[in-house]
Amino acid sequence: MSDVFSSLVGQDLAVAAMRHHVRHPVHAYLISAPAGAGLDDALSAFVAALQCPEHGCGACESCRRVLSGNDSDVYVAERTGVSWRVDELREAERVSRRRPLGEGYQVVVIPDVELTTTGSSPSAAALLKTLEEPSSRTVFVLSAEELPQGLETILSRCVEIRLRALVDDDVVAVLEREGASADSARLAASAAAGNLARARVLVADPALTTRIATWRAVPDSLAGTPASALAVVATIIAALDEAMAPLLAHQEAELAARQLSAKEAGQRTLANRRDLDAQFKREQRRFRIEELRFGLAALSRAYRDRLVDALDDNSARARQRAAAAIAAIEKIAEAARRLGRNVDETLLLADLLVGLADL
Repeated sequence: MSDVFSSLVGQDLAVAAMRHHVRHPVHAYLISAPAGAGLDDALSAFVAALQCPEHGCGACESCRRVLSGNDSDVYVAERTGVSWRVDELREAERVSRRRPLGEGYQVVVIPDVELTTTGSSPSAAALLKTLEEPSSRTVFVLSAEELPQGLETILSRCVEIRLRALVDDDVVAVLEREGASADSARLAASAAAGNLARARVLVADPALTTRIATWRAVPDSLAGTPASALAVVATIIAALDEAMAPLLAHQEAELAARQLSAKEAGQRTLANRRDLDAQFKREQRRFRIEELRFGLAALSRAYRDRLVDALDDNSARARQRAAAAIAAIEKIAEAARRLGRNVDETLLLADLLVGLADL
């Protein structure tokens, strides 16, 4: 039977925990998930089920209000910057003191709670105080993609519900349910490496197959000179820029929808525009890094194919090709590790491809 949790593919353990807790709620929860594992969907489903008399039927007026963002007893805290400020959390505490207008709970949602530990004035202590003195009919629902040091005391005040990373079959199932063909869903899922949000962008990207071919053609495009390597780098950077187009279009559509909602609500401007812009920039940066990781994985597979071919031949030349392929795979792995160090992508690619050209 379909309910609010039915859309959470591949999260059987987390869904079982949520089904239990909406029937026996405590004062605070922290829902955590790797990037792209459907954290926002899980958050919405859990809050709707908390407010629903039937614990998340998905069909009643209570569920519809929550899922559409129109439940007056559900408060979603908003940041004005890249980190949480103390006054923003104090506003969340003030709201938590309200008595709910309906039969459900006063639900206070604080997303990206890991950002209480960052910035020049971390605000985690203010949130901790709020969680330690809850009202009887208030439920806090926090979310985080990461659980950094400094979040331990907050976590100790909450029941944690952890979503797992999605596998390709999970992502394919969601994309097909949303209307994608089996082939395009499988290709997008493979390229997204378990990130559902990224897969939803890639499945609408007609240039994905071309980009895969661009990366796999790198070994044959290197003519053994730095000039040829830099020419390939330029091609890859151009492909990266083109890959951003579907994401940018998705963000523009989201901004337009939010602006229309604000206008219909009588607001002259979008209240959290700065926060939304910061979110979009983080999404763009993350997308480029993930696109590079995907490309490096495709390049590594191309050299693995060369290695397999060389191992079928016992000649001295074949052994040299095998050794070169192994060295190339090691260089690509090192480049992938460097991606997490905030290095310039053009310099990283230039260093990698010049090194591969020498093999």
